[in-house]
Amino acid sequence: MGTTERADRFYDEQVLDRLNPRMRAFVAQQEMFFLATADRHGACDNTFRAGPPGFLHVLDDVTLAYPEYRGNGVHASLGNIEENPHVGILMVDFLRDRIGLHVNGRARSVADDAMRRAHSRLPVDPVPGRRAQVWVVVSVEEAYIHCAKHIPHLQKAPARTTGRPWGTDDAKRKGGDFFGAAAEAPTRTALPPPPRADATTWRAEAEKALARALRHDRALTGAATATETATAPEAFSGWFHRDAPA
Repeated sequence: MGTTERADRFYDEQVLDRLNPRMRAFVAQQEMFFLATADRHGACDNTFRAGPPGFLHVLDDVTLAYPEYRGNGVHASLGNIEENPHVGILMVDFLRDRIGLHVNGRARSVADDAMRRAHSRLPVDPVPGRRAQVWVVVSVEEAYIHCAKHIPHLQKAPARTTGRPWGTDDAKRKGGDFFGAAAEAPTRTALPPPPRADATTWRAEAEKALARALRHDRALTGAATATETATAPEAFSGWFHRDAPA
């Protein structure tokens, strides 16, 4: 596309490996973000998260955390994160500044009680549907601007109800069959759910993952053997690559 010079300049000037003060202030104002994940095979998923301002917590300049509320039970994002920790978060301010912020990093799930032991200042939300079932902690690897050029300017409308149906299992309040997918179900070939491995297979995969993590830790501490060093996973080097033409 002939944009290599522009891409290099953008990387040099705009891509950070941490959140600077303005980015941290921006995150603290957001009521929603879009979350991109992929499973171990690279099959992608993109979803939406929302909550009161600040529900995406800035723990420090290289760590974010957000609560997973009661949802539809599919847990696609959490499942992907268990298989592949790389995540992409996109926050967009449609209302005031019309600007966006990308955060790419590595995520892990943390139980609510463990999270609160480690971070005692986390608030306890009084709304039952907004109480964390589990937390996702994201280690920031890249943070950069999403330009304002094509971001629409929106305005908040007055609430039409007394409040959002946080945590509800009522199908109608969650949107019902808005796109008509359920109504068409009897006339189409069923789409089977993803295959689920048996306990033995999962245990074997978990043992492989633990062995890889152990080799990586030993390599970082200098305790690895030559064989372990040769097979240790390569450190993450960023989403942008200078040797690839833009």
